[in-house]
Amino acid sequence: METAYRGLAEIYDRLMADMPYPDWIRMTREAWRRYGVPATVVELGCGTGNVAIPLAEQGVRVIAMDISADMLSVAQHKAENRPRGYGTGASGSVRFMQQDMRDWALDEPADCVISYCDSINYLTEPDEVEQVFRQTYAGLKPGGLFLFDVLPPRQLKRYAEGQPYYLNADDIAYLWTMEYDDAIHRIRHELTIFVQDENSGLYRRIDEIHVQRAYAEDWVVSRLERCGFADIRVAADFNWNRPPDERAERIFFAARKP
Repeated sequence: METAYRGLAEIYDRLMADMPYPDWIRMTREAWRRYGVPATVVELGCGTGNVAIPLAEQGVRVIAMDISADMLSVAQHKAENRPRGYGTGASGSVRFMQQDMRDWALDEPADCVISYCDSINYLTEPDEVEQVFRQTYAGLKPGGLFLFDVLPPRQLKRYAEGQPYYLNADDIAYLWTMEYDDAIHRIRHELTIFVQDENSGLYRRIDEIHVQRAYAEDWVVSRLERCGFADIRVAADFNWNRPPDERAERIFFAARKP
């Protein structure tokens, strides 16, 4: 896993403004209606808190983890400056922790673990994926729930076929190119970003390299089962009732620890 978002954290939310965060929250709550509403949730790869903070505001205790200290700093600042605190639930809270999802651990097991926005795809070796699954199984209470999504191989290939991507706004611009290895479903993203300083008017350059790898749905299910998970459900594109097919852009998994 090669990405730490060191240069990107401060502008991440602006670049990701169109991401469907409300849909991830909806999918989470729909799963909870089936499996039970948790008291404690761990989020792996929380980024700048765009899922963790709203869940906390709805009354859930969230421990949000990320490998990037810069992303966590942005998330903490956002949480501290929310206008309404943590909303409807008296027990709602969020705590941010810098941990690697491959070996995360807490003193007490959680009721639910979530990992969205293709965080699992940043694990570029199959053994790393299984390691996260084993750590998550160990970190859940009996009956606990694991919810996550991945980009399938066909979606990474579609991204590569559509490149290059670019943005040219008044104060920010980027060029985004990719190299895709179809043999192992791995993609290398190279981003060159220019951000204007609001005081000097000068542009600062940020270079980012991100590597992702996709895994087939049946392989993911087999590894979940090997780690002990049961009652595994697979769905596509923010709809728990839609099975994956060749058109699917994002695959969701729900797995329970017996």
